[in-house]
Amino acid sequence: MTPDHEFMARALELARAAEAAGEVPVGAVLVKEGRIIGEGFNRPISTHDPTAHAEMVALRAGAATVGSYRLLDTTLYVTLEPCAMCAAAMVHARVKRLVFAARDPKAGAAGSVFNIVQHPALNHSVDCEEGVLAGECSAMLKGFFKARR
Repeated sequence: MTPDHEFMARALELARAAEAAGEVPVGAVLVKEGRIIGEGFNRPISTHDPTAHAEMVALRAGAATVGSYRLLDTTLYVTLEPCAMCAAAMVHARVKRLVFAARDPKAGAAGSVFNIVQHPALNHSVDCEEGVLAGECSAMLKGFFKARR
């Protein structure tokens, strides 16, 4: 198993925790030098916080771990393509690399609807890779929303 698959598998575990808590099943893991420095899962419903997306929770935890809002030389693994808010936070934090599993055709901001993470007008660009464990992550999301309908 490659490191990308290993860290995405952890993000998928976190997504399951979100689902168990009644939240949209998205998980995120922030890695620096091969070590997890922050992780999170969606919690906006339970925390009454619209910014408590998995990515934001992981970025906050990582910033606390390194003692800086600049998250240089980090990789963020996310089970779903980030929204505009989360993508902008990654740019401002100077995350080096984003690895996401499933595309979000309605709100994705890493290429699907917008491409904030690589917008040429911004002062930082995040390297992107998609599709790691996409089948598993996509199936979890589809199952969650199907059960809600």
